[in-house]
Amino acid sequence: MQAWRVHRNGEPGEVMRLEETDRPEPGEGQVLLRVRAANVNFPDALLCRGQYQVTPPLPFTPGVEVCGETEDGRRVIATPTLPYGGFAEYAVADEAALLPAPDALDDAEAAALHIGYQTGWFGLHRRANLREGETLLVHAASGGVGSAAVQLGKAAGARVIGVVGGPEKAAVARELGCDVVVDRREDDVVTAVKDATGGRGADVVYDPVGGDAYVKSAKCVAFEGRILVVGFASGAIPSPALNHALVKNYSIVGLHWGLYNRKDPRAVLRCHETLTGLAAEGLIKPLVSDRVPLKDAAHAVQRVADGTTTGRLVVLPEGATA
Repeated sequence: MQAWRVHRNGEPGEVMRLEETDRPEPGEGQVLLRVRAANVNFPDALLCRGQYQVTPPLPFTPGVEVCGETEDGRRVIATPTLPYGGFAEYAVADEAALLPAPDALDDAEAAALHIGYQTGWFGLHRRANLREGETLLVHAASGGVGSAAVQLGKAAGARVIGVVGGPEKAAVARELGCDVVVDRREDDVVTAVKDATGGRGADVVYDPVGGDAYVKSAKCVAFEGRILVVGFASGAIPSPALNHALVKNYSIVGLHWGLYNRKDPRAVLRCHETLTGLAAEGLIKPLVSDRVPLKDAAHAVQRVADGTTTGRLVVLPEGATA
């Protein structure tokens, strides 16, 4: 089979190599999946760089999210078990963690449903307790993680302010349903959010960026607001001023969705059932901006690493029709 493999750490475009290799052998409690579609995530770039919280042995195949087919013909979504990731014709996953792919989504959309939307749902509902009528501020609103949060926020009845970088991404954010779009390259984010909320600020801030985005969030979060720390795509991890959180009465809330897989897997299943229902109603639908062949996977991961994309890039092995 064909598989992209990483033999040394570095930038994805430099260290990912497409090779002919044997199909992986699943271990106890694991299954072999024929990959129908593999979604590109920022963690794939971090894996290539050796900067992710999981460090698989070299060589490994990146690709942490797939829609695949089991040997008995079931169409499922899964997070492959490294080192046998999804940027290949076949991957390995834990059987207990397989989830049925929603009928309302094609393979590419289903491949992009799991991590981003689970993160968004747990973040907004379990950690930040977003309520109907509240204002949700989403950084990187046109990206893969941000676009999921925008759709989930709208589905929950929130008013959504999306922060983006550039006019193309602003147009995507509007199409996703953002009530207000702020271009951080042209607008002062803090002023724009306060203007849009009558000076009150955002009740919930969804921040997968970190760095300067967090600093601005702290300046425009509402009384009893919640800043949800999801990731650090900017590469800069902020150091919050806790005295500021004290005097403004806001919460700083962390989310590492992967912990739910280990500590509360039933909650992950219940969330998937909720997401499947929302997809069936047309309230959520992963924004797949590009579907690329397997031979272009390294370039796709590099594009996500460079922050030049909108929505999701999905890799399709030869013969896939999604």
